[in-house]
Amino acid sequence: MKSKRPSPRSEDHNAALAARKGPVSRFVARHYRHFNSAALVDSARGYEAHLQAGGRMLVTLAGAMSTAELGLSLAEMIRGDKVHAIVCTGANLEEDIFNLVAHDHYERVPDYRQLSAKDEQALLRRHMNRVTDTCIPEMEAMRRIEAAVLAEWVAADRAGERCFPHEFMYRVLRSGKLRKSYQIDPRNSWLLAACEKDLPIFVPGWEDATLGNMYAGHVISGHIRNVHTVRTGIEYMTVLAAWYTRTARKLKTGEGSIGFFQIGGGIAGDFPICVVPMLHQDLRRKGIPLWGYFSQISDSTTSYGSYSGAVPNEKITWGKLAASTPKFIIESDATIVAPLIFAWVLGW
Repeated sequence: MKSKRPSPRSEDHNAALAARKGPVSRFVARHYRHFNSAALVDSARGYEAHLQAGGRMLVTLAGAMSTAELGLSLAEMIRGDKVHAIVCTGANLEEDIFNLVAHDHYERVPDYRQLSAKDEQALLRRHMNRVTDTCIPEMEAMRRIEAAVLAEWVAADRAGERCFPHEFMYRVLRSGKLRKSYQIDPRNSWLLAACEKDLPIFVPGWEDATLGNMYAGHVISGHIRNVHTVRTGIEYMTVLAAWYTRTARKLKTGEGSIGFFQIGGGIAGDFPICVVPMLHQDLRRKGIPLWGYFSQISDSTTSYGSYSGAVPNEKITWGKLAASTPKFIIESDATIVAPLIFAWVLGW
């Protein structure tokens, strides 16, 4: 009886795949062999295979990925048709544009862990809002964007129009009114890349972001008469449901599905993944596929009492993923992991 041929070692297979790619991918294939580093490669290969099979990918952004300048790689993913929809927090929506127009005024605080309360107070007096090791300048970033978007809010309010938060940002970008203020290469702005492709964006919980707070203030002051001029939450879910249904119908059976690539946790991840069980259980729609790929980058402690820390298999019980869905979880810092996965998919 012939013995089975041993399967090729994963590192050999990864090296063969990376040989056709650039130096970053080759480095990853050579050095990332075990534990979370191996999960990173598995996730990247799964992402690539999902697209090669004709699938579409929805990417979610939690945390402060825009301030971490994820746009350096995410914008290229969008331009390369590797991302087909984005769900993000209001902070990530606005902070990409804050960085676009005020990058030179940002300050890095490498010793942020040692700051005293008095140190933090000193930053406040200078209107430098800290996000971990990075301070966002209020006047150059937040107030400049407020002035630009307020004009759009008021114009829509007076005309009886209602738009989503990302649509107002698209209007600001397309108007060109900020172009002279750009302080980074515009190719490194993921929101500009999304705007150029008119990419679907969904922003649950927008009202807790800086611009959402500013909008509420303008409603209270009477500058904006209709509180619903900016569309939010439930309406975003209805549009997401329509997008998912329409996209799934375009993908022929066995020739691709919709994948879910989650950076962080919280509302950016929980909101969109629930669209599938909602379509099944609440609307009783037939023929709606489950998510066809799932990967999450998270540094949350694995826990069944926490959404962000739940292992992917828990999502099976909620009707979000199938037992056969490729599932990956990388327990690490997304600012390190996401650019490497994107580099693999882009062939860098």
